[in-house]
Amino acid sequence: MERNVGSTDRLVRLALGAVLLVAAAVVAAGVVSLGSGTVATVVAPLLLAVVGLVMLVTGYTQSCPAYGLIGMRTLRRGQ
Repeated sequence: MERNVGSTDRLVRLALGAVLLVAAAVVAAGVVSLGSGTVATVVAPLLLAVVGLVMLVTGYTQSCPAYGLIGMRTLRRGQ
C-alpha cells in the first residue's frame, strides 16, 4: 500500500491511538463509567479500542486507506 501519511499526521495518529487504547482499557475495567447498560459497558470500550488500533496501525504504516479513497495525502512528494 502506498504511503500517504506525513510525519506530523503520523505522530498525531500514534499519540491519539495510544490514548484511545488506554481509555478503552480504563472504561472496560470500570474505573470510569460512561453510564449503565450494554452500550456503555461493552460497545463503548470496544469502539474506543478499534478506533485506537486503526489509528496506531495507520500511523505505524504511514498508509491510510481512507486518504487513498479520497485522493488525499499529508506526506510530501519524494519522502
